Amino acid sequence: MNKKEVAEIKKQFSPQNCALTRLCTCYVDGEKNRKMETREAFLSQSEEECFKYFEIFRKCLTGSIGKNLINLDFPLQAEACDGQQAILLQLLQEKLKDDDTLEKFYNRVIETYDCSGSYLICLVHGNYDIPGKTSDNQEQFDSSDEVFEYILGAICPVNLSKAGLSYQEKDKRFGSRIRDWLADMPMTGFLFPAFEDRSTDIHKLLYYSKNTKDLQESFIAEMFGCKAPLSASAQNKKFNDLVKEALGDDCSYEAVQNIQDKLYELREDENLILDNQKIKALLAASGLEGEKLQEVERRFDVSRDNKVEFLASNLGNAKKYEVKTPEITVQVPAERTDLVETKLINGRKCLVIALDGPVEVNGIPVH
Repeated sequence: MNKKEVAEIKKQFSPQNCALTRLCTCYVDGEKNRKMETREAFLSQSEEECFKYFEIFRKCLTGSIGKNLINLDFPLQAEACDGQQAILLQLLQEKLKDDDTLEKFYNRVIETYDCSGSYLICLVHGNYDIPGKTSDNQEQFDSSDEVFEYILGAICPVNLSKAGLSYQEKDKRFGSRIRDWLADMPMTGFLFPAFEDRSTDIHKLLYYSKNTKDLQESFIAEMFGCKAPLSASAQNKKFNDLVKEALGDDCSYEAVQNIQDKLYELREDENLILDNQKIKALLAASGLEGEKLQEVERRFDVSRDNKVEFLASNLGNAKKYEVKTPEITVQVPAERTDLVETKLINGRKCLVIALDGPVEVNGIPVH
C-alpha cells in the first residue's frame, strides 16, 4: 500500500464515512489472563465511545510507509490451510461473529505478543464501497465496481491513570481522584487484507508499529507467518556501513554527497526497494566504478543471503542534509547539497557554505 491508499482507508474511520459493522475487544492483564471480552455492533455504542475508537483505528494507519507502516507479504506456507493467514480469512468471512474463531485469535495474540503489562485487543470489521475514478482522477461516488471488506486490529497498552487532585462537586473541595485503567493509543496494529491498487489483496497485510526501531519481529513471524524487514534505522545503518566499507580510503566528501543526491531522487518512490542491480546503478551514477563497484556488489550479495532489503525512503534523511565535525554541525535542505562544499584554503581543509540571501548571527542581521 502507498500513502494515498492508506489515506483513503483512513478516511473511513469518521462519523461521515463510517461503514463499520462489528467491534470486538479483549482485555488481557499483565499475567496474560483474558479479563474481559465484548462483542457488539459498532454503532450500538455511544457517540463518545465511537469517537474514541475512531481515534484508535486511525492511529493504526498513521506514520511513514516503511517506518511505522510496513507492507507484509504472506509466504506460501502462511497461506496454507493451516497457516497463519487462515484465521484472518476466517475472521473476515465470519465478519467477527464466531466466538470460537475470536477466542482462537485472542489466544494466538497472547501467546506471541511481547508485552509485560496489560493491553486491550480491538478488532473491527468494515466495508468500503470503493468509488470509481474518472480519467482526471476525480472520485465518482455513484459508480463502484468493488466493495473492500476488511478487518483492522489494534493492540493498546492499558495503564493506570496518574494520581492527582480533582474537584468534587458534592463536597465543594479538591480531593484525591479515583484512578482508572485507561487504554492508550495502540503500539501495534494491522489491516487485512491490504488495499493495493485500490483493490483487495488477500496475499498481503499492512502492519503498524508505533516504535519504528522495534517492530516485534518475532510477533510478526509467529502471528502472521511473515518475514519482518529490518527497521528503518537498521536499514539506513546497514547501507551506510556497506558503502563506507566498500569505498574505504576513497570515501570522500564528494562521493558521499553524490550518493545522497541520487538517494534524494529515488526517495520520491516511497515503495521502491533497492535490489542488487538498483544498488549498482545508484552507486555507478554517483561516480563509483571498477573494483569499488564490484566490492559493493559482493557485500550486497552477502546481505541478500540474509534476506536484507533496503527501502529507498529509509536511506538517508528525506528532509535534511547534515555535515558534522566534532565541533560543528551544518544542516541544509536535502535537495540543496550544492550549498555546501569542501575546499583547500591556505593549506587547510575547509567546509564552504554558500551564503544566498539574508544572514543572521544570533538573531542579528549582518552584511
